[in-house]
Amino acid sequence: MNEVKQKRDNEKRLTDDPSFSQLFHAWIESHQASFMDSFLRLIKHPIGSFFTCLVIAVALSLPMGLSIILKNVNALAGSWQQAAQISLFLHLDVDDEQAIKLQEELKQNPAIESTKLITQEQAVKEFQEQTGLGEALQALPNNPLPAVLVVTPKKLDQTTIVSLEKELQALPSVDRAELDMQWVERLMAILKLGEKFVFGITVLLIAALLLVIGNTIRLAIENRRAEIEVIKLVGGTDGYIRRPFIYMGALYGLMSGLLAWALLAFGLNWINAYVIKLAGLYASDFKLSSVSLEDAFSLIIGAILLGWIGAWLAVAKHLRELAPR
Repeated sequence: MNEVKQKRDNEKRLTDDPSFSQLFHAWIESHQASFMDSFLRLIKHPIGSFFTCLVIAVALSLPMGLSIILKNVNALAGSWQQAAQISLFLHLDVDDEQAIKLQEELKQNPAIESTKLITQEQAVKEFQEQTGLGEALQALPNNPLPAVLVVTPKKLDQTTIVSLEKELQALPSVDRAELDMQWVERLMAILKLGEKFVFGITVLLIAALLLVIGNTIRLAIENRRAEIEVIKLVGGTDGYIRRPFIYMGALYGLMSGLLAWALLAFGLNWINAYVIKLAGLYASDFKLSSVSLEDAFSLIIGAILLGWIGAWLAVAKHLRELAPR
């Protein structure tokens, strides 16, 4: 009898004064129950859940797809950098040896990626091949074409390129430096416009996604209004009521993120075949890079956060309306 009494006393003491481990265990069990409840409610309506996730996935894949395409264009711009070259026309009295020495000096410049020397003799050959006026040049007493140093800047930055052009123009062996700045300015403007466009689309679609998720959670709340009112009557906290809806929003985000990843991978792979064919016509091996693991991870985490935030906002808005009547 004494042992039974002591056991009851111990159980009563644990109930009255639970330890931290017991509280933590109860907290974990409560979250597991909320997660399973949300998951089962989603798979109980597979078609409705799928189309909700599909809408969110399409909205997610648009800004991410544009961002990936913009990254590919930036990578392509790196190869286009070869066209942003500065042509240095040397004085006519600069011979090949002096031109080669100047080329070696320019290679030491940290702002220069590479240099290419076109000697006076090579310039004459190119002129003859392109114009067919070789006999006219041979009739002249001296070669009128100067040696040219073609300089490729390391960075495709307007300020850096202009500064480099002025620096090279000041060299004593250089007669004239020419740079196609209009082309560079257009390229930079297009890239900046693309970045702004992607940012704007991302902001708009994030707002739309929050509304879609919020509306979905609102419908779920309305369907469980009576149940929530009973929970409030027996002393259920707002956190306890909010928890399953938060998990539901996060699950919508997780499934939508995975679906968006699959849509992007399929879409980019489908477009890539045509991009490779088009690039081949311009003697280029350019192709679109697929969704990297880093981008996919960012997409999924972002989708989960959007689902979580959208659900939290929806529950916070409607929780006060769910007071027992």
